[in-house]
Amino acid sequence: MTATPPDTPTEARKESLIEYPSKFPIKVMGAKADGFVHAITQIAEQFDPAFDATTVELRNSKAGNYLGVTITVTATSREQLDDIYRALTAHPMVKVVL
Repeated sequence: MTATPPDTPTEARKESLIEYPSKFPIKVMGAKADGFVHAITQIAEQFDPAFDATTVELRNSKAGNYLGVTITVTATSREQLDDIYRALTAHPMVKVVL
C-alpha cells in the first residue's frame, strides 16, 4: 500500500464506495421550462458517450412549477462524476442536483 502525499486533499484520500464502472442515477431539479430536459441530457451525453436518453425519468412537483429529471450515467471514475455535478450545478436552469 502506498502512502498518500500530505498535500492531497482530504476528499481524494477517501476510498470510493462506488465500484467503477457502474450505473449511477443523478436527480436534477429545475423550473419546468422548455429546453430543461434537453439541456440536462446534453450534459449527460458530454460526460457519458454511452448515455441512453430513453432512461430519463421525469417527475413534476406537486404544484407543477418544477420538474425533477433523473438521469442514469455510467460512472467510470470519481473525477467524471465530479465533472458531471459541476456542469449540472453551473447550468442556469438547474436549481438542485442530488
